[in-house]
Amino acid sequence: MNAEPQWISQEPRAVPSIDNLRSAVILLVVAIHSFLPYFSFLPARPYAFDTAPWLWRSFPLVDAHRVPLGFDIFSAWVDVFVMATFFLISGLFVWPCLVLKGPARFLGERVLRLGLPFAIAVFVLMPLATAPTYLQTAAHPSVVDFVRRFLALPFWPAGPMWFLWVLLAFDAAVTGAFALFPRVRDAVMRLSLYRRARPVKFAACVLAASAAGYIPLALLFGPLQWEQFGPFSIQLCRPAQYAVYFLAGIVIGACGLDRELIGAKGQLARHWRAAAAAAVLCFGLWLLTSAAAMTKPSVPLALSAIDAAAYVLACFASCWAALALVTRFAASRGPVRDSLRDNTYGIYLLHCVFAFWLQFALLATDVPAIAKAALVFVATLALSLGSAEALRRLPGFSLVLGSGTRTKLSLPAFVRPVTPLTD
Repeated sequence: MNAEPQWISQEPRAVPSIDNLRSAVILLVVAIHSFLPYFSFLPARPYAFDTAPWLWRSFPLVDAHRVPLGFDIFSAWVDVFVMATFFLISGLFVWPCLVLKGPARFLGERVLRLGLPFAIAVFVLMPLATAPTYLQTAAHPSVVDFVRRFLALPFWPAGPMWFLWVLLAFDAAVTGAFALFPRVRDAVMRLSLYRRARPVKFAACVLAASAAGYIPLALLFGPLQWEQFGPFSIQLCRPAQYAVYFLAGIVIGACGLDRELIGAKGQLARHWRAAAAAAVLCFGLWLLTSAAAMTKPSVPLALSAIDAAAYVLACFASCWAALALVTRFAASRGPVRDSLRDNTYGIYLLHCVFAFWLQFALLATDVPAIAKAALVFVATLALSLGSAEALRRLPGFSLVLGSGTRTKLSLPAFVRPVTPLTD
């Protein structure tokens, strides 16, 4: 352990498997949002635009055609683990960047990369994405009527962009701890070294912390309730769990990502079969407990606790299975993977606008739901990818949208990009 460096002196290296995992989860998010109007459990009529509880925030459009039940299960699986995986990935390079850049510059870059896109998405992109929801139920649609009804809502729709403000809040909290409490720095490095020496015990600690963060809130608020203040929304049962995965990512990456963990022949890759089997079993257990809870008009406390614990297991198992599968089968680069890597953030920011308008355009067509969903997914991905690629080529946009060739502009030091090293 003494041979490990105490501080990181270089920009964290780009890791193909992590890049590919990030791309994969973005594709899953685009897929789910492409399927939204076609799930079998939706009502026959669309949700009213200006009537509480505004369930259109989760299902903006409702189509008369429906996909088979298997797609509902696929959606549930994605919901179980994708956001926790996002936070885990987001934490991996936080500590090396803090050490290298310092708190002020790091936080300035995060505000630029997360805060500015959140504002643009909320005040420009999401109103555009919300318009089809209004049009589906409006008796006499017009731009003026849409603006009036939109501004009369008791919240400002943020859609999936909630992730950006929560991640920025986590980054700010960690930056404050790094700057104000020097002992935290040594504690994080010791934990990171412990993770390398005892990975199984570390994983067990993450699982226990996730359970401690999720189960009490799930029992208090239920598994589905959201709260929103202006454009800031959050699912009330999950913020502590997300924080645990974000901090786990920080600890894993504090000493640098070692090949023994994420290499093509590392620990995760060697045990990909066991990880995948555990993910399937744990997700199946959660499906059973969740179905049992939904069939009861009043859910007993014990069943709610079992359901919450099963969710924690399913999330944990699927998250690590995704890491294992990617390190085993997608630990290399290629033109398509590089294009997705460079444009995943842009795809994430833009895809709702394209997906919801395409779904609206297909409402009146007599086409099977599977064909509609496939068409929406392919077209949304193509349009989002092309738009993101075009935007990244404009001056200044690459500073926000991320990877690829960037030009150092005459900007303050804390927003100048640093070119990462590659393997």
